[in-house]
Order: sequence, then structure tokens, then C-alpha cells
Amino acid sequence: MFGFKKDTSALQWNDLDAISQLAELEKESFDIPVLILKHSTRCSISGMAKNRLELYWDKTVSLKPYYLDLLSHRDVSDEIAKRYHVMHQSPQIVLLKNGQPIFNASHNEIDYNKIKSLL
Repeated sequence: MFGFKKDTSALQWNDLDAISQLAELEKESFDIPVLILKHSTRCSISGMAKNRLELYWDKTVSLKPYYLDLLSHRDVSDEIAKRYHVMHQSPQIVLLKNGQPIFNASHNEIDYNKIKSLL
């Protein structure tokens, strides 16, 4: 409408849809930090959090982002809560580095600048 369109291609989500992937994500996080976004497609706050990450994402930030549709894969979400000792919430992010969670946040606490500061 105003001739401005934000390029959201900087954040290319990878699907997380199986518990077995978590071990691989942990291994990857030794080479590059891994961000997991637990997203509910039925929740407007979850949609806003995802959109904010995509809108503000800087192409120079080096991490591998994973998207978990927790309505379709609640078992994976439950395993994340158990494995990383984080209470299940939606929306929620978990940042992995060197095989361990170094940060998690939910709802309006999901902040691009905070993620960037930890990398």
C-alpha cells in the first residue's frame, strides 16, 4: 500500500516435527546456535511473536531457526519441556548453544534483541 515491504526471507524456518530431531539439534548447536519456536496456529499472541521475529530478523545473525507447530506435535513440545527443564508455554522460544538451552522466553518476552545479544 505504501510501497514498503519488509523482506522476511532472512529467517528461513526449518520444520521440527519429531522427538528424534532434538538430538540432532543439540549436535548442530555446537556449530551454530539453534532457535526453537514453539508456535500455536490457534493463538494470536503466538502469531504476533512469530511475525515480530520475522520482521526484525537481521540477515547477519547466525543461528538455525526451527519451527514447531505444537498443535500437530504436542509430543515434541512435551519432550522439549522435559529435556530442557522449561515449563511448556505457547508461544515459546528455546535457544540452544553447545548442546544446552541458554535462554527461553514466552509470550511478549520473546524479543529479537535479547536473542541477538546472546549470540
